[in-house]
Amino acid sequence: MSEPEFVRYEVRDRVAEITLAREPVNAINHQLIEELLAAYARARGDDGVRAIILTSACDKAFSAGMDLKMIRGKSGLDLRRFLEKLYFGMHDAQYRMGKPTIAAVNGPARAAGVTLAVSCDCLIIADDVDISYPEIVVGVIPAMHFVHLPKQIGRHKAFEMLFTGDTMSAPEAERRGLVNYAVPRDQVMAKAREMAAKYASMSPVIMELARDAFMRANDFEYRRAIENTVETICNIINTEDAQEGLNAFAEKRSPNWE
Repeated sequence: MSEPEFVRYEVRDRVAEITLAREPVNAINHQLIEELLAAYARARGDDGVRAIILTSACDKAFSAGMDLKMIRGKSGLDLRRFLEKLYFGMHDAQYRMGKPTIAAVNGPARAAGVTLAVSCDCLIIADDVDISYPEIVVGVIPAMHFVHLPKQIGRHKAFEMLFTGDTMSAPEAERRGLVNYAVPRDQVMAKAREMAAKYASMSPVIMELARDAFMRANDFEYRRAIENTVETICNIINTEDAQEGLNAFAEKRSPNWE
């Protein structure tokens, strides 16, 4: 693989800091997700790395989610190829990491951008930002979060967020247990580094074995559940309403649902 364009990688104090840097909002396309997975593999294979932090270099967002240009006018098969990387590749990378991962969310997170964050073991978020799953507004669904979110914040609140696209503030996300800490924006990386340093001080052998056990104990047939929701979203993208929603979003107008 050539030199990464959208993902920076640096190791400091036994912690790999992986930074998303696709301006202006870290819209996730095939290349970005491939570079991120390569960075995760690099961190996993480095015995000198004891923990991982994922963050953003973009001022406007941690990540605004999937680059919708990838699926506008495309088929369910095209979408499936991307989701296999975003969902299954990300799941496998995190599941087998053997080292704690921390998302330092220093800007708003949307849709697939939330996926990148919540795939980590812990989340530190700026207290002046929010998160949301706006896919329903443009005629698609946040497939992974149908599985993840109800377990985190309860079925009813999850349904409200997933089927309205409404935002949740960082302080509320902390109260509901969706994130570990909401802190002032200028303290996000400091808090993430503090947490990473604690993990890095533990026995790497015990950490790997214990984290593997934790992942197995809390998997709850996650992959099978995700495969079911991926099947649904790939069927949805083939509908006229889904394409109308994507076109309306790109053209900055209200959709005309069939």
